[in-house]
Amino acid sequence: MSKSFTDQSSVFIDETVLYDTWTPEELPEREGELDDLHDALAPVARGAAPHNTFVYGKTGQGKTVGVNFKLKGLAGFAEENGIDLSVVRYSCAKDSSSYQVASNLVDQLSGSKPRGYDLKTVFDLLYDELQELGGTVIIVLDEIDSIGTNDEILYELPRARANGHLEEMWVSVIGISNDFEFRDNLSPKVKDTLCDEEIHFSPYNANELRSILSRRADKAFHDGVLADDVIPLCSALAAQDKGSARQAIRYLYKAGELAANSTEDKVTVNHVREAEEAIERKSIEKGIRDLTTQDHLALMAIVALETEGKAPARTREVYSRYKDIANKIDADTIAMRRVRDHLQDLDLAGVVNAIEKNQGLRGGHHYVFEVSADLGMTIDVLQENDRLGDAMDLLT
Repeated sequence: MSKSFTDQSSVFIDETVLYDTWTPEELPEREGELDDLHDALAPVARGAAPHNTFVYGKTGQGKTVGVNFKLKGLAGFAEENGIDLSVVRYSCAKDSSSYQVASNLVDQLSGSKPRGYDLKTVFDLLYDELQELGGTVIIVLDEIDSIGTNDEILYELPRARANGHLEEMWVSVIGISNDFEFRDNLSPKVKDTLCDEEIHFSPYNANELRSILSRRADKAFHDGVLADDVIPLCSALAAQDKGSARQAIRYLYKAGELAANSTEDKVTVNHVREAEEAIERKSIEKGIRDLTTQDHLALMAIVALETEGKAPARTREVYSRYKDIANKIDADTIAMRRVRDHLQDLDLAGVVNAIEKNQGLRGGHHYVFEVSADLGMTIDVLQENDRLGDAMDLLT
């Protein structure tokens, strides 16, 4: 018999509480970081400019949630007290330059994207839009590390008033980054301008994750649905991996879905284990899905070395195996230098770990590479790709 849709669930009361987009009403595990954010924003309440702030930490640590939480409180205070405050939120995830960020901000504020202008003109258009807002403007640039070293916007915006581009108003920037090294690679003038305040969100530990999940579970699930060890297991798995609240919540939500879809009225550790495997596989598939043929060949070379217990491996070892695999399927081979570039791309995609090694004057500076995800699951996903043909025989 086929399943019928129903608005009733013996597992969930309100599963939207487990969505990434749901904003909690409290963040007790981030009290210290929220206090630092409060202090950076507090001048607005006194009619002055908020501090430019750089917020960083790994994904899933509550950075964006924390910033939005404090800005919501500030906006409420501003409205009650007649303070002219505007908050502009923008994700830089798909941008790679200050030009793109500035152009997209103009588009967001005006509804018209500038095209064919030089960077100075685009900044002038952005200043016009900000001047139109007036008062105090806080610009939140999430995932700002996407622009790399092309960081001119992080100098221009915080200094717009000082440099005469804006009058009788305040503009400040909150930059949010998942990349610990991004701040170190900023130009000196940007560091001096942007980093009035630096707030680090460190990974959650298992106890903190357990508290976070417990609060959400109280709203999301019927009483007695969760076995006692479900939340501790979700918390432990996430704490051991990335210390990410987002990851822990996804484990819990997926486990609940698996139980609900099986018409079971109890969520158990078996559901959590199934959820972990399903989420891990989806992550691997996402990382591998859009790779080029040369990316796949480089990845297969590392996988082959992993199966033989020879990874982490240096570039020349990966390259030797890469040529064997390329010849097996009659694919074009490229130079070792270009294969190394593909290996770095795989590291950015999250399917390979590039580990930096420095062995002094004799060993020199180099990278070694290994598969970052579950090896068996990675092989399974690669086997589903028809382009790789007979080369999969080399992995078994």
